[in-house]
Amino acid sequence: MAKSPETEHPQKAIGWAARDNTGTFSPFHFSRRETGADDVTIKILFCGICHSDLHCARNEWGVTNYPIVPGHEIVGTVTKVGNNVSKFKEGDKVGVGVLVASCQKCESCQQGLENYCPNMILTYNSIDRDGTKTYGGYSDLIVVDQHYVLRFPDNMPLDAGAPLLCAGITVYSPMKYYGMTEPGKHLGVAGLGGLGHVAVKIGKAFGLKVTVISTSPKKESEAISKLGADAFLVSSDPAKVKVYRKLTT
Repeated sequence: MAKSPETEHPQKAIGWAARDNTGTFSPFHFSRRETGADDVTIKILFCGICHSDLHCARNEWGVTNYPIVPGHEIVGTVTKVGNNVSKFKEGDKVGVGVLVASCQKCESCQQGLENYCPNMILTYNSIDRDGTKTYGGYSDLIVVDQHYVLRFPDNMPLDAGAPLLCAGITVYSPMKYYGMTEPGKHLGVAGLGGLGHVAVKIGKAFGLKVTVISTSPKKESEAISKLGADAFLVSSDPAKVKVYRKLTT
């Protein structure tokens, strides 16, 4: 007879789960594995809300295995480490993103591109190596292999920094790949949503000239006055787009 989520592992946990495609969340009791030799156990203090969480909760991608505990922008403090863990200690501020396991042997893993590993395991809505489901950060604790745990700087607020574990890396990765980290270069940010506003902040931190491109004129004040963008372009205005194109070519 299969065990219930609450009795699969030794450590009791509680989270917020969706149980059907209405996306309604309610308390959910489940369990986490004991801290293994390479594991870090984390008391979750904050977890960002990514729209992917909502897609999964509502089964809008058709792959949800209910019940589901979303959350992949996880930050908290270390409460226990395994015998092989040397990079982290109890009390450290850490974060966990969208992955909690991969083979660590394939070409992608060897290049630091674990997200392309054919055997990657997602933080939630995946099947772990022991055959149990993974549950995410809308919960009170998580146990993760040290390879997928990141240290948070002491001067970074955990609540404000949590979105960097998904929204932040989503925009930083292509910027880094295309060399958009050198002062003086010109960065265009299409849309000022969850990713866009982070791209503006990262771009300005690198000393780039940043232009926000949006269909919403009302976002201009936020882009320039609050986030520090250098220019704002309304993409639905053909005349302005034409003028702007001449200025940047």
